[in-house]
Amino acid sequence: MPFVDLDIEVSDTEKAVRETAHRFAEEVMRPAGRLLDEMRPEEVIAGDSVFWDVQRQRKELGLDDPSGGDTSLSPLEQTRLGYIVTEEMGWGDAGLAISFGVNGFPLNMARASGNQALIDMVKDNLTGCWGITEPSHGSDTLDFNGDAKAAEYARWDCIAVKDGDEFVLNGQKSAWVSNGIVAESAALFCGCDMGDGNVQRAIFVVPLNLDGVSRGKPLNKIGQRALPQGEIFFDNVRFPAEYMAIPPQMYQPVAHNVLCGANAGMGTIFAGVAQSALDLALAYTKERVQGGVPIFQHQSVKDRLFKMFQKVEAAKALNRRVLSYNAVNQPLLEYCICTKVTSTNAAFEVASEALGLFGGNGTSKEYPIEKIFRDARSSMIEDGSNELLGLLAAARF
Repeated sequence: MPFVDLDIEVSDTEKAVRETAHRFAEEVMRPAGRLLDEMRPEEVIAGDSVFWDVQRQRKELGLDDPSGGDTSLSPLEQTRLGYIVTEEMGWGDAGLAISFGVNGFPLNMARASGNQALIDMVKDNLTGCWGITEPSHGSDTLDFNGDAKAAEYARWDCIAVKDGDEFVLNGQKSAWVSNGIVAESAALFCGCDMGDGNVQRAIFVVPLNLDGVSRGKPLNKIGQRALPQGEIFFDNVRFPAEYMAIPPQMYQPVAHNVLCGANAGMGTIFAGVAQSALDLALAYTKERVQGGVPIFQHQSVKDRLFKMFQKVEAAKALNRRVLSYNAVNQPLLEYCICTKVTSTNAAFEVASEALGLFGGNGTSKEYPIEKIFRDARSSMIEDGSNELLGLLAAARF
């Protein structure tokens, strides 16, 4: 890349991790992402799909835990390694990067519970999912304080009812559950009836091989086609009460932190996506000749590239600042939302401008920019639509 990383305090370890992550993104993720983009959804999740090779290679390289389990690292040092890797994953392929991100949700919730048996149950999973979205509602499930509510929200479609020492789970999660169609376990955010008929909210860690669990067909969508998404159905699924990771009385503060982490993570991924679109556009404008010179020589093209550059650098700077703050303080939701919205908007706007610089070639599947454009557009809806998230952030001013 011709662009300079302005972070002047990069350690030798961070440089090595970045090099490994970028090489993986460039040599493994990007070609795999383009191949998966051309496949039917059923082919993406097939046992012989390159999707599984990418998942395994990432784990073998230790990119799922760039700290390498080094407990001597400070929270800030661990965070820096995390965003270095995640930016590169976004640069490589948005869909695969999101798949990597949700893999750890069940383990994170198990760790939050402090239940070692729950941790042991999911710690070796290759794939996990965040089961929150449901048919009757989507982004509104993130408005757990009712800050953006204009009307009564729908009742949960998925409810676990306590029955002695077990819970009985019925209902479904919608087709937008990332990794839902392939995950081994779910961090399940759902309705919870402790046996008194009062439905509250709780978080469970649920293996998805239990009797009564079934999946719908994988979702066929415009962008992020390397990310398997699909419905999960629960029909009288029984599991021990110990699978409750977060009880109703703790749901709100934990959900707040999860939302902070998810938004900041999306901000990191799509700062990387924005950078990838800029890199492609710059390279193409120096190769494409019109009027007897590479189009980069035309003033209007340089102006457009500079404006794209501004957006990329602003997105990266904000995201890193928010993550660094979160590493040593209680995360602030409004800032986490701000980086998600800023980065996803930047990714879409930069990809759109890049596609324009490619001209007619930008609309052809022979060039990767049209895929990045589609991937970026989806990001403005997922993990909470940018419009609703903005209302949640503004309510905290």
